[in-house]
Amino acid sequence: MSTEPENLTVELDESACWALLRSAPVGRLAVVVNHRPEIFPINFVVDHATVVFRTAGGTKLEWGAGRDVAFEVDGYEPDSGVAWSVVVKGLAREVKGMYEALEALELPLFPWHTAAKPHIIRVEPDQVTGRRFKVADRPARHPVHEG
Repeated sequence: MSTEPENLTVELDESACWALLRSAPVGRLAVVVNHRPEIFPINFVVDHATVVFRTAGGTKLEWGAGRDVAFEVDGYEPDSGVAWSVVVKGLAREVKGMYEALEALELPLFPWHTAAKPHIIRVEPDQVTGRRFKVADRPARHPVHEG
């Protein structure tokens, strides 16, 4: 039985963050477009402590590649009532070198729809953070106010 208070938020070490990243099928990429944030759901794979995804030409390529981005995954474990979130921040770089591209094409990364996704993007992190916490019971989240 745990002696930690149930309302405690636990900061995760980098190893735990990478393990959770590997367990998530989809994440969200955040880029800044004309001084405004844009967020895109993407499927991805973790490779050598980087996040790799494929994309078509468009916003993710134009405003992500060569710039700092944020990438986030989260999850909820219903049996334990624990939620978690991991955020990766770093430079998104288009994979262009022949050998690196061939290696990346061997990764188990498959677009979810049939549109061509010829560009491979690798997010090279300079910061990886995460946290885990117990989700509050419904009555605690939505207290009844008696009037």
